[in-house]
Amino acid sequence: MDLVLLDIGLPRLNGIDVARQIRQLAPQTKILFVSQESSTDVVGEALATGARGYVVKTDAGSELVTAINAVLRGERFVSRGVAGLDFTQFSENSS
Repeated sequence: MDLVLLDIGLPRLNGIDVARQIRQLAPQTKILFVSQESSTDVVGEALATGARGYVVKTDAGSELVTAINAVLRGERFVSRGVAGLDFTQFSENSS
């Protein structure tokens, strides 16, 4: 079982584009975003790629291991730093 940790801000492509490519090439790969971005639009778009989790970097020290374990079990994990946001407008098919 493969797990990829991605940041939104990557040098050439952004992490959301990379996640979409990973989903096309290796759809069984589990994706977990770890990023400083915490806006509803960015987090929602990241999760809409099929990523199973999102951890805000400021919460990574206390949440990263828990998030990795949850994603590897097939569960969704959203960092407490963004847990109160509404992502209902985003779906895996909307990207």
